[in-house]
This record gives sequence, structure tokens and C-alpha cells, in this order.
Amino acid sequence: MDITLIVVLVIALALFFDFTNGFHDTANAMATPIATGAMKPKVAVTVAAVLNLIGAFLSTAVATSISHGLINEGPGGVAITPEMIFAGLIGAVVWNMITWLRGLPSSSSHALFGGLIGAAIVGAGFGAVNYAALLTVVIIPAFLSPVIAALVSLLATRIAYRVTRRPVFPNERGGFRIGQVFTSSMVSLAHGTNDAQKTMGVITLTLIASGAQSADSGVQFWVIVACALAIALGTYTGGWRIIRTLGSGITEIRATQGFAAEASTAATILASSHLGFALSTTQVSSGSIIGAGLGRRGSKIQWSTAGKIVIAWFITLPAAAAVGAVASGIALLGVPGLVIDAVVGAAVILGLYLWSLRKPHEQAIEVDVAANAVLTRKELRDMQRKKRAARVAERRAELSRERTLRRMAGRNGGRR
Repeated sequence: MDITLIVVLVIALALFFDFTNGFHDTANAMATPIATGAMKPKVAVTVAAVLNLIGAFLSTAVATSISHGLINEGPGGVAITPEMIFAGLIGAVVWNMITWLRGLPSSSSHALFGGLIGAAIVGAGFGAVNYAALLTVVIIPAFLSPVIAALVSLLATRIAYRVTRRPVFPNERGGFRIGQVFTSSMVSLAHGTNDAQKTMGVITLTLIASGAQSADSGVQFWVIVACALAIALGTYTGGWRIIRTLGSGITEIRATQGFAAEASTAATILASSHLGFALSTTQVSSGSIIGAGLGRRGSKIQWSTAGKIVIAWFITLPAAAAVGAVASGIALLGVPGLVIDAVVGAAVILGLYLWSLRKPHEQAIEVDVAANAVLTRKELRDMQRKKRAARVAERRAELSRERTLRRMAGRNGGRR
């Protein structure tokens, strides 16, 4: 197959991954302001899309870390081919679709890294991966970032409630709801500075591997524009399943907590983007929400939901690596292998999407906003049955009270 055609296919798949990253990670910025009523859903995702677009133009430090650090591709390194990158992207996109279908806020970043690592190891051996860069740029930030975000969010929440400890008016803390508009916007901007750059790095890596760009050059302007538009469009479509999980599945979020969580998330991501760390905005956002929940006295954390999210964090990189490795092994067959990868990958992605349309409310992890609990399908049906029974009982009690009042009124009238 012509190298130019392979590069075009890889770039197209990379942009599709960028699109899935956008709708997968919309919840990072907009779950809490939607949950607290600070922003309407359509307004929230529109603002997030615009700011993701702007943020993608602000920095290329993360893109450089990926294209010139994670995978050895320069002189003296192990040659990685566009075919391997194509296989790695299939692993990342498939895992993104699976976790989106289940409503799990997993890390799109780790799905991308896992897919590329698995494909590179199968295609070029273990020496294809720069393990020092993997440790410092990916793994250490993955463990530290949610902890740091949680601690900062906890402290910010405590300070916010201490400052407004004795509100004179009932809605005195309502100002935090207005503040959420600005903090959630900062998260969207930070998301663009970090996540859009990962796809820029992959496309740049592809151009270097194909010989279309020198190994010591930076990200080209057209790559920045294409990735910015792709992630903005994906963000605008909204990730409603994950928004439900983050917005109400971990803890009951109030405006004060939402403000603190978003401010902590934005600060952490912007700092990591400046340093060139390819941070997972999903992990940072989830950690901030947990910290905000712990910061308010009397607030309850749904640790079962948090546990499922943490499990998704840990299995994302190896799961995407496994899919990428299988796809890379098939790609070694040459042109037939690439065709098989493309057809099977497209079929799986389309199948997952059609599955989500068939029973949209049963396939995802259902979140009951009022009870702030993640429910299985059986638990959801039981809860709905109990609610219907409670409404019927309440209506019967109301009718009984009305009959009693009418009888009492009739007796009083007869006495007169």
C-alpha cells in the first residue's frame, strides 16, 4: 500500500479519536455546573466546545512530549511505522467507545498511550518504548494528579464554606453558582491545552515515521487547526452518559463544591500542560469531585461509583494496549492486515454505537440523580417500581384525607 495512503488513513483515524476524546471528556468540565444548575446543558457544551478550540492553540508542550519522547522514532531509535500507529489508534478508539457505552469516565489519554505502546511492542519489540518518558510523563502524573487535585479541592471547599459559614440570606452562597461559569470555562480551556495536543503528537509522530517531517521539527500549524476543530466538534456533541456519572454518581454536588472542584481541576491541568505532562483530565476531574465531597461536612461519597472509576483508570492502559497489540499483529500481514484492521475496527465501533441506540437507558451505568447512587438495571427497575407504589399510596392517602374533610364538613353543617 502506498505510504501516502497509509498516512492519510492514520491521520483520519487520529482525528476521529480526537472527536471521541471530545465527547468522552465533556463531563470533565460541564458535569458539575449542569448538576448544580449553574449552566443549561446545551449552553454548557457549546461553551466547552469553543474553549476547547481556543485552548488547543495555546501550547504544544504535551504534543512534543508524545511525538519526541514516548515512542523512540529518531536517529538511533527503533523505527515505528505508520501501520503500528494505525493499530494503536484502533485500540484507543475501541476502548473509548466501550467505556463511553458503559458511562465510565476512563482516561482517553491512557487509552491512546496504551494503544500506541501495545502496537509498538508487537511491531518493533520492547525497545520501541521510551520507558523513562513513560514513567515521568504518563505513569507518575497518573498517580499523583488525582491525589493532588483532591487535596486542593478539599482545601478549597473547606475555605469556601468557612468564609460563608453563617450566611445571612438563604441564597448567599448562590454566588458560587455564577463563579462556576468561569471555573468550568477554565477547565474547558485547560482541556484543550492538554488533550487536543495528544492527537497533535500522534499525527506529528506519524509524519516523522513516514519521513514527511524531520525528527527535530515541531507541530505543524495545519495539524493544530485540524485537531482543535475535531475535539471541539466532539465536545459539542456532549457525553451525556459520563456527565450523569460525574455530575451525581460520586457525590451530591452543590455550587460551592462545584466551584472548588473546577478551580482545582483547571489549576492542575494548566500547570501540567505548561510542564509538558500528558495528564488525564478525567482523573483530575474525578479526584477534584471526590475532594469537594470530602470537604463539605455531612456530604456522602458513593465509594462504589468511585471504585468503578478507579478500576477503569487501572485497566484502561493495559486493555487498550492489548487491543493495539492484536491490531498491530494483524497489520504485520501487510496490506491485507491493514484492511482487516480497518474493517473490523469500523465494525466494532459501529456496533457499539448502534448498541447504545437500541437501549440507551439500559446499556449505560444508570445514575439516579436524586439518590446519587449508581444502579444496576435490576436495582433501577426496583427503584422505579417503589416510586410508582409510593405515588399511588400518596394519592390514595390524599383522597382519603379529602373524604374525611368532606365528612367532617357535612357533620358540622348538620349541627348548624
